[in-house]
Amino acid sequence: MNIEKQNQWQKLKEHTNARVALGSVGIGMPLSEVLALKLAHAQAKDAIETTLDSELLKKQTEALGVPFYSFKSKVKDRKEYLKRPDLGRCLDADQIHQGKNQFDILFVLTDGLSAEAVNQNAFDVLKLAIPKLINTYSIAIAVVEQGRVAIGDELSELFHSKFTALFIGERPGLSSPVSMGIYTTYEARAGFTDEKRNCISNIHQNGFSTEEASILLNYLILNSFELKISGVNLKIDLKKLLP
Repeated sequence: MNIEKQNQWQKLKEHTNARVALGSVGIGMPLSEVLALKLAHAQAKDAIETTLDSELLKKQTEALGVPFYSFKSKVKDRKEYLKRPDLGRCLDADQIHQGKNQFDILFVLTDGLSAEAVNQNAFDVLKLAIPKLINTYSIAIAVVEQGRVAIGDELSELFHSKFTALFIGERPGLSSPVSMGIYTTYEARAGFTDEKRNCISNIHQNGFSTEEASILLNYLILNSFELKISGVNLKIDLKKLLP
């Protein structure tokens, strides 16, 4: 490869965490790149075993002045969580209590495949989003251990919420083990399928920033309430979203 082409590949590294322009040593990769790949793979595997810091999330919720609730799914342990996605979509029967307060907006925080992603990123988004909403809407935060995306639908029914935003750790990759996604649904109910949801993905330090995520989250909230829809029927107007 000539020097000009090599420099073009190097420039790509300024814009992506993908493994490009790794170089070569003979017919193999440089040792530093081999070790970096092994480290990224180990971090991705470790991320799956991380747990929600419920006490920290509770303290952060209290600081924002909104009600906090704690739940568990039907999953018994992490091994079952990985093998039985269906159980992660349902609340433990012992966790369901009648007479819950009603809220306009319910923020659900659950571990997914990287609880540490939620520990690190969720409240950086919420502390920017909630102050813009608190004077207009009633809001609560629920933490769910061993949850999947659809568990937000059952919680929405329980709290009679009009809008649900579920924060979840995304599948850890080799560029980030702490990537978080947010799934938003208007008037979510059990049995909803994914076309009724909007998704904000790839939220982490080197991806979609928490500030950008909070702007898009507030946009989806306001437009879902105005149009009474979410999912594929809710189109994002970049002229309204961007300054």
